[in-house]
Parts: sequence; C-alpha cells; structure tokens
Amino acid sequence: MTTNNETVKARQPLAGRIAARAGGGAMRVFLILVGLFWLMPTIGLLLSSLRDSADIAGSGWWQVFTAPAQLTTENYSRLLDNDTITNSLFSTILITVPSTVLVVVIGSLAGYAFAWLDFPGRDWWFLVVVGLLVVPVQVALVPVSKLFGAIGIFETTFGVVIFHVSFGLPFAIFLLRNFFAEIPKELLEAARLDGAGEIRLFTRVVMPLGGPAIASLGIFQFLWVWNDMLVALIFADSDSPPITVALQQQVRQFGNNIDVLAPGAFVSMVIPLVVFFAFQRQFVTGVMAGAVK
Repeated sequence: MTTNNETVKARQPLAGRIAARAGGGAMRVFLILVGLFWLMPTIGLLLSSLRDSADIAGSGWWQVFTAPAQLTTENYSRLLDNDTITNSLFSTILITVPSTVLVVVIGSLAGYAFAWLDFPGRDWWFLVVVGLLVVPVQVALVPVSKLFGAIGIFETTFGVVIFHVSFGLPFAIFLLRNFFAEIPKELLEAARLDGAGEIRLFTRVVMPLGGPAIASLGIFQFLWVWNDMLVALIFADSDSPPITVALQQQVRQFGNNIDVLAPGAFVSMVIPLVVFFAFQRQFVTGVMAGAVK
C-alpha cells in the first residue's frame, strides 16, 4: 500500500526529481564554480593590472600564483599620473551622475503623474512613451547631431547628458508608472484625507514605497551611461572624452602601453560593480516586485 508521498513522487516528472535531489550541496558547489568561471575575466584583468608590461607580454596572468613577486602597484601610480585617463574618469562622472539623477527624478514625477493624476490625454501620452521605448539610439544620432550643432551644444558634456536623459526617460517612466500603480489606492486616499497635497504625498508616501524600483532604475541608468561608448564617441568633447573613449584611443595610439590600459580598464569596470553591489538588495526587490502576489 503506497502512501500519499510516494504517490506524489511517482507523479513528479523525472527532471523535477533530479532537480530536487540536486538542490543540496552538489548544486551549491556547481553554482560556486559557475560564479568563479563568470568572474575569471575580472580576476584576470585585476591580476594583469598588478603586473608590469614585460611580465604581461611574457606570460599569462595565472603565472602570479607561482610567482607572486610579479605583483606591484606601480601601474596604478602611472595611471594616476596619466592626465588623459584621470581627466576621462572625471568627465565620465560629470556625465553619468547628472544623467542618472535627472532620469530618476523626472521619471519618478512623470511615473506618479501617469499612475495617479487625472489629466487630459493621459492614456494617449503614455502610449507615446511606450512607443518611444522601441526607438533605437542609432536612428537619432544624425538628426540630434545636427540639432546640437545648430544650438551650440555639440561636443559638450551638457549635450551628452541631454541625450542620455532623453533616451533614458521612456524606460524610466514606463517602469515607475507600472510600479507606482500597484500602490494601494486606499493608502493614497487616507493620506489625502489627512490633508497631504500631491507634493507631500509623492515625497512622503510614494517615494519611500517606490524605493526598490527607483534603486533598480538608478542602477540600470548608471550602468548604461557609464559603459556607453557610441554616444560618447559622437557627442562628447574630444579633448576630455569619457573613460570608454579614452581607453579606446589609448589602444589605437599606444597599443603597447598595457601597463596603463589594464589598470584603467579595471577601474572603469570596478566602479559600476561597486554601485551595483551597494544597491543589490534594492535592485533584486525592484526586479521581483509584482512577481509574487
């Protein structure tokens, strides 16, 4: 006579039984190995940035495990003395921070308006925002270049920021509007009965509840702008380009200065990683929002 548990196990598919049995220590070991394999390029770049150019040219980065004396911080000293790289890092910060802050602020206000304010043509305007999501950046490069040239902001930091904000807002508004719409209506009505205006309602109720989605949006926007090369290559000032363009120019002009390129590439990569891990909890919460009732 079979029990209920045996009946359930018999009905469970073979793949499900295998996954259930592998969900213990073996699966954790496998995931750790996958994570280490995924981090291998990052580890290799870090170790290469701590070796001099002769060692990099003579052997692979894994040789440091047998010859740890190769590790040195002189490359980072040279990096700090390289005006091109340091200026490019400063330019990247000047572009990325305003682009992220403006998209988050304007997107939050617009998302709240589309979710909870009643104004003429609200649904039609939101359809326009959704339609802008499918417009590729490449389509706007030529007309926007002509427009920026006519108004005198071509090859300026302001022009790059405006471009990133313009193309980041449709996604920001779409994401935050859908998130804010899930806030219970009774909560907003109770705040209005207590005398809260729209600005106070937005800052005291909606913003705290929308923290995970706002953090996710900030991470997405920061990573996109920081790692961008196409827009920076066209619209940024050629005398003070962002880090992506500066590294590309260093490769083309001085292909043998790997002792500067390796630490520069690692610094340009580690800053977005720090931002991501600093907000990873809010990011995961925002991504999973609405997945479970």
